[in-house]
Amino acid sequence: MGDVRPVLAVTGTRREGAVLAGLGVTVIAGGGDTERLAGELARQARGAAGIISFGMAGALDPTLRIGDWMIGTSLIGSWEGDCDGPWAKALAAHLPAAKSGICYGDGRLIADPAEKRALGKNGAIVADMESHIAAEAAAMAGIPFAILRCISDEADAALPPAIGVAMRPGGGLALVAIIASILKNPSQVPELIGSSARFRSAYAAMQAGATAAGQRLAFDLR
Repeated sequence: MGDVRPVLAVTGTRREGAVLAGLGVTVIAGGGDTERLAGELARQARGAAGIISFGMAGALDPTLRIGDWMIGTSLIGSWEGDCDGPWAKALAAHLPAAKSGICYGDGRLIADPAEKRALGKNGAIVADMESHIAAEAAAMAGIPFAILRCISDEADAALPPAIGVAMRPGGGLALVAIIASILKNPSQVPELIGSSARFRSAYAAMQAGATAAGQRLAFDLR
């Protein structure tokens, strides 16, 4: 019998969280607002069984492709520490093609290929915007922490400015901010279209991977 307390899944957007419907986890979408996310996690973490950072990630490792999965072994950046070993092992058993490694997080969207290459030299293979907040909350609550992320942009891909303003606090889509960014810099439209297509591919891969990971994202098998 597994732990009956909830497993918290931290995502960037509500759309990422929707992938987890029916899998027995409680989703908290950060929406790019680290202060709000930290506060929400502080309220919920002490009653939780564990916290997993889930959703999209940018590749720092040039061998990772759109739709590939990454399972975290540790985290560097604004917060540094190890992921829960048994949980990572359980996830790997369900997603044998996933690459295990280090995640980088400091709350920023890493959009520039040159910065991705530089961060990759520190040993990290992916970067995301929420894992450092989730890891700190888990450490403060004394509960297991895991990272399960799907590649949405490759190491050599530049992200257009509109992607950086696309999230509303709470994880919704900031359409007004996106339109304003496009009007300010119309030349980004081709890159934005390309990024959107890659994101759609990543969402399809996320759905399949979440299903493969199973109920509570393999927490009860750790």
